[in-house]
Amino acid sequence: MPKIKTKRAAAKRLKATGTGKLKRSRGWKRHKLEGKGPKRKRRLRKPTLVSKADQPRLKALVPYL
Repeated sequence: MPKIKTKRAAAKRLKATGTGKLKRSRGWKRHKLEGKGPKRKRRLRKPTLVSKADQPRLKALVPYL
């Protein structure tokens, strides 16, 4: 069985947790920050888990993560 290539773009954006779930960083924190409240901007700093529906699709992109 040949090795599977990892999609490098996905590997740069995703990290695996200890239990094998995928972590991602949140979006919406690049520009127009004056319009967002401090609490919202603080929450956007923290990573979040990839949704359960998207998990299998993204796991296929990063098989060895």
